[in-house]
Amino acid sequence: CIFLGLVDAHTHPVWAGDRVHEFAMKLAGASYMEIHQAGGGIHFTVEHTRKATEEELFNTFKHRLERMLRAGSTLVECKSGYGLNLETELKMLRVIERAKQSVDIGISSTYCGAHSVPKGKTATEATDDIINSHLPKLKELKLSGEIHVNNIDVFCEKGVFDLESTRRILQAGKEIGLQINFHGDELHPMKSAELGAELGARAISHLEEVSDEGIMAMARAKCAAVLLPTTAYMLRLKQPQARKMLEEGVIVALGSDFNPNAYCFSMPMVMHLACVNMKMSMNEALAAATINAAYALGKSDTHGSLEIGKQGDLVVINSSRWEHLIYQFGGHEALINYVIVKGKVIYQNEKCDTMSSY
Repeated sequence: CIFLGLVDAHTHPVWAGDRVHEFAMKLAGASYMEIHQAGGGIHFTVEHTRKATEEELFNTFKHRLERMLRAGSTLVECKSGYGLNLETELKMLRVIERAKQSVDIGISSTYCGAHSVPKGKTATEATDDIINSHLPKLKELKLSGEIHVNNIDVFCEKGVFDLESTRRILQAGKEIGLQINFHGDELHPMKSAELGAELGARAISHLEEVSDEGIMAMARAKCAAVLLPTTAYMLRLKQPQARKMLEEGVIVALGSDFNPNAYCFSMPMVMHLACVNMKMSMNEALAAATINAAYALGKSDTHGSLEIGKQGDLVVINSSRWEHLIYQFGGHEALINYVIVKGKVIYQNEKCDTMSSY
């Protein structure tokens, strides 16, 4: 069976220092914010990422992209955000830029300097620093051709960046030509969806705590909802309201949210979780992981469907029915036979020559 390459609309793949020890804390009942406040979470990763060299970050990033590719992803959104200072954020963005030039997989890059409030700063001080220092530097690097960033992201959350700080940062990013694509309404209802619709956001991620008004505003504004069933599953949050969003006409996309807190590379597993936990049909999950995810990245004119004039990104699977990619939970390693980007075979799975998908 031949179908199009999968699109992962939300990942954090550039970082150093894993957080496997935090998984045990979560299993014992610690919440995301409790771990965050105890010096774990984002701040733990920031500390290790700041210390890592650009070469170390690039090598691990490249390895992660290769694993995503083997799971059928041919276009991936990649965020910075584990620097929280200008120097490390630029280091991460240079790593992403280097991968854009040297790796076959397609990349949409996102500046996420407002991922958390840096230690020793208030949210207002961090916001001012991003607007007055980070964004002007990104504009300068874009004009010189050194770094091309596609999207701007903010973690709009209680205890992180409030609605007004989020508005200021997103507006400033929009003014230098970045698409708005941010984290909202994940742990607390923040009216992020309403803000995103008002600002003309291309997409908002998470939305576990989105309001009914926010859902309707996103539908009217054609703002994509990037839902992350892996995160809700691993953090034991309530699942995003995929069914209500679909019924209201929201463009629903999917992402793996690959990061040290949600270690999943596989869009087929994300699609399976979307069907089981968010009650999406397999057809809806396929659309969400292809054309809708491409739309969330502003790439649906070139990616996300098999059409004349679009990029030839294909996946060939060892089965006569495409549904096996969702049905076989964690089975993609013996299912995906070839991954093709721009018409060129860039991955051939030798296991498929000897194994039946059944």
